[in-house]
Amino acid sequence: MRRKYFRFGLYIIVLLGFSSASADPKIDFFRAVNIDNDGAVRQLLEAGFDPNSVNPQGLVGLFLAMREESFKVAALLVAHPAIRIDAVSPADETPLMMACLKGHRDWARRLLGAGAALNRPGWTPLHYAASGLDAALVGDLLERGADVNAESPNRSTPLMMAARYGAEAAADLLLLKGADARARNERGLTAADFARTAGRVALALRIEGAAR
Repeated sequence: MRRKYFRFGLYIIVLLGFSSASADPKIDFFRAVNIDNDGAVRQLLEAGFDPNSVNPQGLVGLFLAMREESFKVAALLVAHPAIRIDAVSPADETPLMMACLKGHRDWARRLLGAGAALNRPGWTPLHYAASGLDAALVGDLLERGADVNAESPNRSTPLMMAARYGAEAAADLLLLKGADARARNERGLTAADFARTAGRVALALRIEGAAR
């Protein structure tokens, strides 16, 4: 009999719906960010939750929203008056950098419009865009004044990133816009070396031609 009542109780819980809310608003917030639950995020923000809170990995909600493509949540966060648009991850990455890496061109424009930094010390949004497959996004950043020869902490340039990881059209565009084909990183490698590492022989030859 007790087992029967227990099963009946479980059945009622399933019928009524089991709430996933926890006693910790931070857990609820990041859970909502991950699944793009803008309603839950709105309720937390209206209750005074800090939109710049970090998860156990040190990541803010806006960064995660770009990574997980939670764009409804991202819209709420960007519009919040207290948002820190350039809050960095432990790896010194901004939400704009993640948007560029993922090729979210419209969101890159939106973040820039909200004041995100285009040029910054170390790795830049242009490095990240050049590592992706959207050459048009690279062009957008260059038109807005991105430093075509920005150097990362290991002196890698956006051209090197495009040559090894990104679209060949992006590498050609960077060359057209004045990227230094002769630059070397701290290991002494040029963008042509990066291209050859990826088996892009024709691109390596174009870069070497630009270096002469």
